[in-house]
Amino acid sequence: MKKALVHDWLCVYAGAEKCVESFTNIWNDFEIFSLIDYLEDTDRNIIIKGKKVKTSFIQKLPFAKKKYRNYLPLFPIAIEQFDLSEYDLILSSSHAVSKGVLTHSNQLHICYMHTPIRYGWDLYHHYLREAGLKSGIKGIIAKYFLHKLRIWDSISANRVDKYIANSNYIAKRIKKVYNKDAKVIYPPVDVDKFTLYENKEDFYFTASRMVPYKKIDLIVEAFSKMPDKKLIVIGMGPDFEKIKEKATDNIKLLGFQPDKILLEYMQKAKSFVFAAEEDFGITPVEAQACGTPVICFAKGGAVETVIDKKTGLYFYNQQIDDIISAVNKFEKMNFNYKEIRKHSLKFSRQRFEAEIKEYIESEYNNWKKNK
Repeated sequence: MKKALVHDWLCVYAGAEKCVESFTNIWNDFEIFSLIDYLEDTDRNIIIKGKKVKTSFIQKLPFAKKKYRNYLPLFPIAIEQFDLSEYDLILSSSHAVSKGVLTHSNQLHICYMHTPIRYGWDLYHHYLREAGLKSGIKGIIAKYFLHKLRIWDSISANRVDKYIANSNYIAKRIKKVYNKDAKVIYPPVDVDKFTLYENKEDFYFTASRMVPYKKIDLIVEAFSKMPDKKLIVIGMGPDFEKIKEKATDNIKLLGFQPDKILLEYMQKAKSFVFAAEEDFGITPVEAQACGTPVICFAKGGAVETVIDKKTGLYFYNQQIDDIISAVNKFEKMNFNYKEIRKHSLKFSRQRFEAEIKEYIESEYNNWKKNK
């Protein structure tokens, strides 16, 4: 079985890249394709075991390392230029365009989908609003290209033989957008790196990239109205300064911190606060691996990883008052930290790799019999 692994872009070691890491843990003979590859050597050795990546023409365009998203209109044609005709199995890891690679009838294409392309579908209006593209010439151009992207995305959905979704939430989105069924296999979380710690301290904690949909501003505003409750925030991003202006004396924004510091706060916090509507959400699982209960927005992947009133507490609207109410309710509750840790083990990397291996090899064997 000759295998190709296609990933949208390789720039950082984030959630989607942790899946790629597992794919290359399971099978070490993938040939790897990506629109661009700007991995640091340390990350390269972890994610793709030091292998060379076959990249698209986007790699050679000006400023592609930092401004590759500006070439979004070219992504569909770029992904179609990869010649995968000699491979038996194509595994695409897609949150943008990698599922759209061209294949033929004597190949099996399985897609592990993190999400249908967000800014083309469910976050379309949010993206235009945040980017200031709701009107004007630039807005018209952006809407035109995103319209074309949606058409291509719909057509290319049929190039995949089998979909795997990273949550039931994403499986429903795949059904809505592409009218395709998907097997759900939760992504890997390195729970062994986030160890149980039961001596919780008197502060709340959140950590995220500072971008609008993560709703860190909402959490900070809520705690600014609870001066008796301490909040620690770790993370950087374009909204950092704007969020910092909203912070009161009881809130500390620490910016980017190394993993060791992140782990320390994750372990010692009385609760991890999570207000985003995520496709899956790795950080709430990491918090639970430390035995730390999670106060989370009850929508998206979080409702599949956090058990209300057992490993955390839900709030039902992305509003300041809802977060305040949840925190006040949380203060009156008791949690079993060992049970929270035990629950997190359901999302381990070992579990992911075993499920992925079994599913893909079973599908390949069935396909080969019927070929």
